[in-house]
Amino acid sequence: MQPSPAVAAPSAHHGLGHLQARLQGAVITPDHARYDEARRAFNLTNDQRPAVIVEAAGAPDVAEAIRYAREAGLGVAIQSTGHGAQPADGALLILTSRMMGVRIDAQARTAWVEAGVRWGQVLEPAQAVGLAPLLGSSPGVGVMGYTLGGGLGWLARKYGLAADSVRAIEVVTADGQVRRASATENSDLFWALRGGGGSFGVVTGMEIQLYPVTTVFGGNLIYPVELAKDVFTRYRDWIATAPEALTSSVLVMNFPPLPAVPEFLRGKSTVIVRGLYCGPAAEGQALLAEWLDWRAPLANLWRAMPFSEVATVSNDPRDPVPGYSTGAWLAGLGDASIDAIIQYGVAQPGNAAPIFVEVRHVGGAMGRVDDEANAFGNRQAELLLNLVALAPTPEVRQRAEAHAARLKEALQPDLTGGVYMNFLERGEARARTPDAYRPESYRRLQALKAQFDPENLFRFGFNIPPAQR
Repeated sequence: MQPSPAVAAPSAHHGLGHLQARLQGAVITPDHARYDEARRAFNLTNDQRPAVIVEAAGAPDVAEAIRYAREAGLGVAIQSTGHGAQPADGALLILTSRMMGVRIDAQARTAWVEAGVRWGQVLEPAQAVGLAPLLGSSPGVGVMGYTLGGGLGWLARKYGLAADSVRAIEVVTADGQVRRASATENSDLFWALRGGGGSFGVVTGMEIQLYPVTTVFGGNLIYPVELAKDVFTRYRDWIATAPEALTSSVLVMNFPPLPAVPEFLRGKSTVIVRGLYCGPAAEGQALLAEWLDWRAPLANLWRAMPFSEVATVSNDPRDPVPGYSTGAWLAGLGDASIDAIIQYGVAQPGNAAPIFVEVRHVGGAMGRVDDEANAFGNRQAELLLNLVALAPTPEVRQRAEAHAARLKEALQPDLTGGVYMNFLERGEARARTPDAYRPESYRRLQALKAQFDPENLFRFGFNIPPAQR
């Protein structure tokens, strides 16, 4: 990240010194030595320049920061791990990374999690008592943003969305008040937060349900890219009768020519069947036999493992990277769509192929939750497209965006028109927010936005403007 140019800080009469005196955490302004470090997000394309940063030590700090932002005329952005890429330019950016408390209640099968906690910090103590949270593919992702956006992980078909397993939320709203939201307290706010992202306040703590998952069977089957059409077609047939204990995906993967990549994959394009079966390993092995009896893969990495090693299924980056992500819900996986994914997904000379194009099989428990239970939409779709590309420069990012747009145009016959907000970024996320919800749910979100945040203080997340009164 380049050194930050001058960024206008709020003028002195807005009382930054007074704010700091009321905080246990820290106020960081653009002239502070730690400003560039503090403003950095996990996605390095998010070269954000907030007007002021508050490192909050707890909910009282968050409340003070929000009150200050209102007085100073600043919008409020929230960041835990920074995996999203919605720049907080000109905002008061609240960092929650110091709020790291986790309490496991083994008897109730719940966890209380503070705002800065990453999934790995819940996974370890939960597994110690034979339980598992509904984390995503990476334990390095923050619990809050992932969950508020829905949360689809490798247990999704069996246990549903992370948002569906939230039992209670502590949130600081735009008036600077700390509130508890649950099925019986501030229930409208509770409905909105589960799927509505960070548009209604700063979530400072959350009680989530845990599940009795300890040993699983999962991993990757890697095939040469020449078999891509056969693999995608076979995968489509395989998931038609898949049990809900199996959550899986099929993807075109372009391995970079880096020393960290095994030599037989270095710089190669492949097609991969990956997933996780949360049942007896023998049952998972029986499901996989259909593939192994068909063709010997380049590598069979499926194995019985403790759920604590779930990160090995996707092997997401652990260190900050400049990336671009997009996605869409699919109604099916027709032959033409398979051809398009291969055409645009496989690296070839002169194209802007992404790192991977993946189709996830979801549905199951997610689809059985009532549409009105919370804000999350598109529950009936069972396939989800995800495309990820490296974007080290703005020019490369533009090429990746154009390439993804051409792929989605080719996929039109199978697209539902809906999106999953956790896969979208920047302008696309802003433009497509309504497509993440049922129309009636989006109108209800706007009405609740007018109630809880009429000035649209929290405008740096999902695009949910207040309804006009």
